[in-house]
Amino acid sequence: MRTKKGAARHQAKKRLFKRAKGYRGGRGNMLRTVKETLIRAEVYAYRDRRVRKREFRKLWIIRINAAARARGIRYSEFVHGLGKANIALNRKMLAEMAVNDPEAFDQIVDLVKEALPTAAKAS
Repeated sequence: MRTKKGAARHQAKKRLFKRAKGYRGGRGNMLRTVKETLIRAEVYAYRDRRVRKREFRKLWIIRINAAARARGIRYSEFVHGLGKANIALNRKMLAEMAVNDPEAFDQIVDLVKEALPTAAKAS
């Protein structure tokens, strides 16, 4: 007697359709289209988990640059001065300080300016 995989196949389809819940049109209720859509969704999800990290880093750099320039120093000089002053804060924390704690950011900028050579301070 041949086996038809009835219950197992039904469970497998059910799992796929459950994951595709809310998709529009055939993407949510036609088996072949659901499979294709889920594969593509997983690819985008994998890729965009990495893209999100890039986007946040760009945002932090933009915020730090704006705050630093308001205090008379460019972003590149600021980051160079952080290294010279042995200040080990990441960009996420610096951006958070620039937005929510400007006094502390002012102190860091002062420390950075002291650590930089005089040519950078004059500009």
